[in-house]
Amino acid sequence: MPSVVLRSGESQQQLARRFKKKVISSKILSEVRKRRWFISRTEQRREDKKKATRRAHQKPSDDKYS
Repeated sequence: MPSVVLRSGESQQQLARRFKKKVISSKILSEVRKRRWFISRTEQRREDKKKATRRAHQKPSDDKYS
């Protein structure tokens, strides 16, 4: 669990901004969003395959210009 301590001379806005950065870097919110609904293993595999094919199509191929 990320935590921040108020530094001397630091405003509440700066403290909140630092806390937000720590939460984002720890990937807590993405994990919570992912676990919001139950996803079976087969459905997860299917989604992973879709993501992999999208990544493969997005990357330019080096063999094309050889």
